[in-house]
Amino acid sequence: MAGQRRQAEGDGTKEAAGAEIAGGEDLRTGSGAPATNERTLEQALGLQVRAIRRELDLTVSDLASAAGISVGMLSKIENGLISPSLGTLQAISSVLNVPISSLFSGFEEKRDCSFVPAGQGVHIERRGTKVGHQYELLGHALGGEVAVEPYLITLSEEAVPYTGFRHAGVEFIHMLSGEVNYRHGDRTYHLRPGDSLMFDSAATHGPEELLVRPMTYLSIIIYPRDPL
Repeated sequence: MAGQRRQAEGDGTKEAAGAEIAGGEDLRTGSGAPATNERTLEQALGLQVRAIRRELDLTVSDLASAAGISVGMLSKIENGLISPSLGTLQAISSVLNVPISSLFSGFEEKRDCSFVPAGQGVHIERRGTKVGHQYELLGHALGGEVAVEPYLITLSEEAVPYTGFRHAGVEFIHMLSGEVNYRHGDRTYHLRPGDSLMFDSAATHGPEELLVRPMTYLSIIIYPRDPL
């Protein structure tokens, strides 16, 4: 009887866990990345109104007066604290000279996705001192504060070492084939298939000794975008 009770309790725990996941309350992976904060309709609307107002170089007082509402109400709208009436939104959109539907565009969920079929990435051939270094861009981030550039890099038989790469951000390398002594700053790492290396790419880096050619490795470069 006790065993049956423990089994029932265990089944109940599993059902509860399944319900939690099915309800979308725990859909995170093993990553340490923080959860996303979803905006409410009011917050998205307020941010859009404020952004357009600032583009037109209007003060809160200017827009409120022209729309026939109080400064306090407009402030609450821009901060997502209230749900304005349709009449109020029509007045605001009229002053801003935009369709009322554009005020809700910030609420539409947009998530970037880049799909590149095998062998169809953008190919970049290096010249000069980096001859024989072939890059294939495997995708690109369409927006956001962080840029991500994933490359499949091939060093052909004619490739020569080059350790003068240097740029902002962080770079991750995963060796697929061949062997290389890869320099980062004042240290060198012997990379074989399956080895990975992640480093601050502001230091000079690059393949120092090409031990087994041709070689291929995945290189992912991550850096903050310049603000517009």
